[in-house]
Parts: sequence; structure tokens; C-alpha cells
Amino acid sequence: MDYRRFRMSQFNAIPRRDYLMAALSGVLLALAFPSPGISPLAWVAFVPLLLACGKRDPKRAFRLGFSTGIVAYAGILYWINIVVTTYGKLPWIVSLCVFSFLVAYLALYPALVAYLVRKGEERGISLLISFPLLWVGLEYVRSFILTGFPWASLGYSQYRILPLIQIADITGVYGLSFLIALANVVAYRIVRGFASREPAPYPLKSTALLLVLLIATVGYGFNRLNRPTTGEPFTVALIQGNIDQNVKWDPAFQEATVAIYERLSRKACAAGPADLLVWPESAAPFYFQDEEKYAARIKTLARDLKSCAVVGSPAYEKDGANVRFLNSAFLLSSWGEVIGRADKIHLVPFGEYVPMARLLPFVNKLVAGIGDFSPGAKIASLSTGKGEIGILVCFEGIFPELSRAYVNAGSRLLVNITNDAWFGRSSAPHQHLSMTVFRAVENRVPLVRAANTGITSIVDSKGHIRGMTHLFEEAVLTGEVRLGEGRTIYDRVGDLFAWLCLAGGGVVALLALRKRTAA
Repeated sequence: MDYRRFRMSQFNAIPRRDYLMAALSGVLLALAFPSPGISPLAWVAFVPLLLACGKRDPKRAFRLGFSTGIVAYAGILYWINIVVTTYGKLPWIVSLCVFSFLVAYLALYPALVAYLVRKGEERGISLLISFPLLWVGLEYVRSFILTGFPWASLGYSQYRILPLIQIADITGVYGLSFLIALANVVAYRIVRGFASREPAPYPLKSTALLLVLLIATVGYGFNRLNRPTTGEPFTVALIQGNIDQNVKWDPAFQEATVAIYERLSRKACAAGPADLLVWPESAAPFYFQDEEKYAARIKTLARDLKSCAVVGSPAYEKDGANVRFLNSAFLLSSWGEVIGRADKIHLVPFGEYVPMARLLPFVNKLVAGIGDFSPGAKIASLSTGKGEIGILVCFEGIFPELSRAYVNAGSRLLVNITNDAWFGRSSAPHQHLSMTVFRAVENRVPLVRAANTGITSIVDSKGHIRGMTHLFEEAVLTGEVRLGEGRTIYDRVGDLFAWLCLAGGGVVALLALRKRTAA
């Protein structure tokens, strides 16, 4: 009897160790993203998971991958509860359910990768092929399925490593995700070889392949970084009003809000006019198209400062009895006239609209208080007279296809206006910034960012953050950028690399799942 207990305890100890290893992968992955943003961890984060999966059956590998995903995404996205309760105005229990559902949904991706990788190994498919293809392919699927949520794609963890991220103008962020996934497989093989005391523990061929790809990537990166930027100079003045979210939409505080932005704008342009003055998302907490008193003051300000201005404000459109509400940005000329408007196209679910509200009417009762915005109808560049700009409202900056569409429509500067006050002093503003860095590199255009409470920043076309503010402070950020010129490979082909990985991953999945035929 004692012997049987001993045997059972040993049996149960193995899964426990495996789950701890899987959880360790989740912790390492979470730590690789800002903040703290220990980017080197991404290159080895999956090693514990791969060791845990080892020769386990695919179903157990699925559970281990799911465990990694739960820990990783719970750690990366812990701030979702802040957003859903504050911005979505949901009860905490509903917020917790939304958070849990999102984390569980995202965890399905690493779970599916782990399952298919193990299935593939049983069919003789090398991990060196299957893991990078499946990871990137499913990472890409995550960017568009269910409206898309490409937050914390693997490559974003390297946003400060400039020589590495230059490849984004060819492959997008997915090329770097592929390289990191490949490096994890090589590291796993090395660790496994030494741990099992194999006669030749060092995987020479796979290591050589990784080194060749790394050298090519870094070499290309340094080549791009050393090229001069020749676009026309363009001066920007970015305003961070730091308006408290509790009073932002209070009509009694409109005077104070406009006064703060007026004061900061005059300070920013004290040394001379800027080619573009940028206020954050919803900086004007009223319908700019209708309001007379404050809208007139803002127009006068643009005229006084002799600067074009981007002003975030809600808008609406009427079509008979129907009214569409929009999250917009108005472009003012240097003589104070409205010369354009950009409407947010990709809305925040459970923030600006309720998904499936028409199909499931009871959902509206559960989440009363959420905005009812409509998406913008078209992508169009706006002309400042000195250069075409594309305006990304809030988290539109995390979607590569939108930035690419604006650049292909003629934009030579990307402008991201956002209100990240909902995130509080969490990791989210830093994560948000990290993704917009790639939009600049992918399209080789500068990107400037005005955030209500930070992080306001200037990013050049090589992904270098030339200036940034601190969170929750009034601030102005001024600087000169060079307008983008020419089109990149990424502009032309888009996410072709990701599609190829998805196709390759699909082939791997089909081969892995095929039934064995009798000999």
C-alpha cells in the first residue's frame, strides 16, 4: 500500500512540475513586455513550456500551453479591469468576467500552438519549422478575428532594440515574432541536449540557421539606421492637458479645459509657429462642429499661433431621423478654419460600442452606460499645406493595416491622438506606445502622439523615440521630424509574410492532424 502511494505521488508530481514550468514561461513572457519590458526574456520565454511538453501527449501539451497563456496574458493585461470598470462603467463582477474571458480566449492561441507542435512531432515535423510558423500564423489570426486584438504580439517586446526592428519595413512586426519564436526553439534544443547529457547536445545546424538570420536582420537594421533621412523638415507641438477623467465631460469644467489647452499651446509655440499643433483625443469635450463659444476660441488660437491644429472632439452625422456619433479629430488651418476631419474607424468593444447588441438585446441592459459610437466611413489623408497627415484615434495605432492604408493614401506623417487616462499608472500606456513605434518603421514615416495624460511622444521614421513625456502631468513636447518619402516593401505587400506563415502553419496543422494510414 505504501508502495502504491509512493508510485501515485511520483505520478502526480510530474504534471505539477510541468504546470510550474508552463507558468514560468508565462511569467517570462509577461516580463518581456513593458513594463518592466525586460526584452531579452522573450528570446527564451518558451523554453520552460517546450521542456514541459517534451514527449507529453498533445492533449496535455494543450493544457500546458493554455496555462502559459493564462499566466502571460493575465500579467500583461491586468489593467483591463481598470479600463472596463472606469471606461465601460461595468460592475466589478462583469469586469472580472470580461477580463477572465479575454485572458482565456487569448490563452487558446499558445494552447493550440503547443497541441499542434506536439502532434507535428509525432508525425516527424521538426519543431524548428512548426513552432515559428504556427506561432506567427496564429498571432496574425488574432489580429483580425473577433474585430482583432493584436496587443502584445511577440515582436513588440523588442521595440527599443532599433537594429532589430528595422526589418518591420519588410515583414511588419511578424518577422521579428518569427525570429524570436525560432530562437526559443534553438535555446530549447540546447537546454534539452545538456539536460539529457546527449553525446552532441549542441544543435549546430539550427544554431547556424538562427545566427545567419540574426546577422542578416541586424545587418539590415544597421544599414537602415545609417541611411540619412532626407524628407522635408516639419515642426510639431504636442499638448498633454492632463485633464482628470472625473471632470473631463462635466460641462462646468469646459472653460477650465479649454483654458489649459490654450495656455499650453501658447507656451509650445512661444518661439514661433509650429507646422502642426496637436491636442489629444476628445481634448474638446463638446461637439466642435456645433459649439460656438469654445470652438471659436480654438479657431482663434490656431490663427493667433499661425499653426495648423489637430483637435480631438466627438462629432455626429444626421441622416434623416438617424444620428451617427463619431470619435473624431478636426484639422484647423493656420487661419483658423476647419479644413478636414478624421473619424475613428476601429472602435473599442465594450468601450465605444457593445458587440452583438442587436443580436443579443439583453447585453445592453448588462452594460448600460457604454458609448454608442459608429465607425468612420473612409480612410483619407488630410493636408496641412506642408504635408499630408493620417490621423489614428486612440488604439487605432495598434493596427498595422490602418497606418499602412493612410500612408498608401498619401500620408507622410502619422498622428496618433489618444486618451490613456483610463489605464491609470499601469503598464498599458507603455505597451500602447511600444506598438506605435512599429507603425513608424513599417511605413518609414514619423509618428507623433498626443495623449491626454501621457505618454506623449515623437517617433522618427527609424523607430527612435526622440522625445516623450511622463504620465499624469501637464506637458508640451515640441520637435522637428522629417516627413516620410517613398514607399516601403511593407507598404506595397502588407502582411504578406504573416500570410505566408499562416499558410505554412496551415500545412503543418493539416499534416499533424492527418490520420495515420495502415501499412
